[in-house]
Amino acid sequence: MTAAPRWPAEWEAQAGILLAWPHQDTDWAANLAAVEGSYRELIHSILGFEDVYLIVANAAIRARAESVLGKGVNHLEGQLHWIELPYNDTWLRDSGPITLLDGRKPRWLDFVFTGWGDKFEASLDDAIPAGLSALPQFAHIPRQRVDFALEGGAVETDGKGTLLSTWTCMVRRHPGKSRSEVEKILGQTLALDRFLWLEHGELAGDDTDAHIDTLARFVSPERIVYQGCESPSDEHYRALQGMAGELEAMNARSGRPFELFPLPFAPPIHADDGRRLAASYANFLIINGAVLMPGYDVDTDLDAAEVLQAAMPDHDVIIVPCRPLIEQNGSLHCISMQLPEGVVV
Repeated sequence: MTAAPRWPAEWEAQAGILLAWPHQDTDWAANLAAVEGSYRELIHSILGFEDVYLIVANAAIRARAESVLGKGVNHLEGQLHWIELPYNDTWLRDSGPITLLDGRKPRWLDFVFTGWGDKFEASLDDAIPAGLSALPQFAHIPRQRVDFALEGGAVETDGKGTLLSTWTCMVRRHPGKSRSEVEKILGQTLALDRFLWLEHGELAGDDTDAHIDTLARFVSPERIVYQGCESPSDEHYRALQGMAGELEAMNARSGRPFELFPLPFAPPIHADDGRRLAASYANFLIINGAVLMPGYDVDTDLDAAEVLQAAMPDHDVIIVPCRPLIEQNGSLHCISMQLPEGVVV
């Protein structure tokens, strides 16, 4: 008997984390050294718990990454795995493959990546899942190309067939499709039978059209951690209060209301050109035994870490410095994609 496919939750056992190293031809050219520092801290944090699969564009960029990662990196070959592929940018949450499990066997979904609605050139990024599938270490994983634009940061699951997402993002990618049409496609491809849509919530400095991974995240089938806002003078107050109300009205698959954990909002952080940056604490990454939370070098970092620790008491909470990342409108979760257990044999 063939097991029914399932989209696993992020907190389930992982084989590793997929990343792509920033370089001069990516978004990061203007503040590359600072961003490399964030990647260094992130990679070393992950390696304390699980493997890292690091994409580099060529041998020269690998050498640069080795230099930045520091002495001893070559002794981590059993944990740090190098992959050479071309890429436009490093937002692997959105361009990388989404893994389904057929029983214990993985299958990759390769959705169309359009550069967030053709805002940016993305042809190389769209080809990343196919490039990975051609490598010997991933050759055992069937890859299904899906003729539907979708980014991994736009969708959250409880691991039991429930989707949490924002309708704003979905309708901007597919303005000609009805909600029922979108749900049919997502249900068939991602093995979903329950859809929770948020109508409120979008951050200044976010060019993804309100990705859910900046707003509200499952940390268990019964718990959601979300980006709060308690200051009426903040430009996000009305939208995030509206989102909080929507979450309060939703029930888990069990029929009980979700246990909700609001994150504090960082004080406004601005780029040199004056634009506000999307400093969301909801953009955390769950790995084996730990939660990696973006830190922005502000007082609320520690407050946010306390909320995450309460929401996930069995995980270590580690703050990773991500202030440089938000210069390009994303953060920690946006640059990473988990590979569930079974992806690597």
